[in-house]
Amino acid sequence: MTVSTILFDLDGTLIDTAPDLAYALNKLLEENGLTQKPYDQIKPLVAFGGKALIKFGFECEDTHPKFVVWHRRILEIYTNNIDRSSATFDGIDDLINTLKKKKLHWGIVTNKPENLTHLLLEKLNIKPDVVVCGDTLEFNKPHPAPLLYACAQLAVEPKKCLFVGDDLNDMLAGSNANIKTVAVTYGYGCVTKNWNYDHKIDQPQELLELI
Repeated sequence: MTVSTILFDLDGTLIDTAPDLAYALNKLLEENGLTQKPYDQIKPLVAFGGKALIKFGFECEDTHPKFVVWHRRILEIYTNNIDRSSATFDGIDDLINTLKKKKLHWGIVTNKPENLTHLLLEKLNIKPDVVVCGDTLEFNKPHPAPLLYACAQLAVEPKKCLFVGDDLNDMLAGSNANIKTVAVTYGYGCVTKNWNYDHKIDQPQELLELI
């Protein structure tokens, strides 16, 4: 396999953001006089964004009259605490340094909004070659557009890329873009063969064996 570019999902793949998202939800629940939710129950929902956390935390649908207010508030809390506990997963920093030494392109394709993505990357001093967010284009993952846009920005062919992620939507996006996929088991998703990934890794450094 000739690989020149590695594209990564963000939350649950490059950075462990679940602790700060869980903090934001529980802080919001506390503000509203409700019991906090266990971290282990919040963690699997992180990939689905703030609205999913609100639905879970308040046991409501997005038609609830206070839903918009709660959603705005959880984003505010999260923004103010975005690097409270979030950090790259073990082995990611070494992996990125190795990719740079090998002069390979690397980037991020996430469904996280641009303002939060760039704030988090700035706080953690992470500088990818390309970043495509959930609101960069009209479509987001599992649509292939964000991945193909990232390839176009780097002037690389999709067939020379790998897309690394921890969620089924990552695998679907890669497949839809004709990009080989790598599922990580250390993230937030429960990886199964039904995801139809091309490769699976348990640790970031295993990615080097594929390139």
